[in-house]
Amino acid sequence: MKKIVEGVLRFKEEVYPQHLGLFKELSSGQSPEVLMITCADSRVDPGMITQANPGELFICRNAGNIVPPHSQHTGGMTASIEYAVGVLKVSDIVVCGHTDCGAMKGVMNTDALKDDLPHVCNWLSHSKAAVHVAREKTSEDDQEAFLKSVTEQNVLLQLQHLKTHPLVAAGIAAGRIRLHGWVYDIEHGEVRAYNNGTDSFMPLAETGAAAA
Repeated sequence: MKKIVEGVLRFKEEVYPQHLGLFKELSSGQSPEVLMITCADSRVDPGMITQANPGELFICRNAGNIVPPHSQHTGGMTASIEYAVGVLKVSDIVVCGHTDCGAMKGVMNTDALKDDLPHVCNWLSHSKAAVHVAREKTSEDDQEAFLKSVTEQNVLLQLQHLKTHPLVAAGIAAGRIRLHGWVYDIEHGEVRAYNNGTDSFMPLAETGAAAA
């Protein structure tokens, strides 16, 4: 904790003064263009990965970068998505998974979580379909390849869940909102994006800002 506190003090003394104009502008409101839904994993830093300034990303984080399908149950993710689309008028939504994801390892074996982590187990049920799809595409004999497949299929599944949210569906239909599926490779610092044309994840440098 000492290191974190020292970082806060250093920010106030050294970083903040260099960006006075930006923070003054941000103090009166926000207008991000992108809603980024990513994992709560401590190794994933959306601001660092995208090199975005404060105010450019509206970020929602949770275990497994999960988007529950829309329902009458009010949850934090549902409310945040509704606010980002309905009030902030974001134009792009990114679902970003990552390599070596503990949530994806968990959803591959939820029986091991039932007793000690019942809430985690229940949350991961929103990703279970990704495991079934991955089994059709990749052998479980190669655990590394299978985890990669589950991670990718989970991103695609959550994009489908997004489309069940009324304001998102309306925005897509009107051409106001584009969806993007990314996977961040922690070791290599690379982002792979889903390409609908090839039905595969490709280096972002090759796909640009193409929508999923």
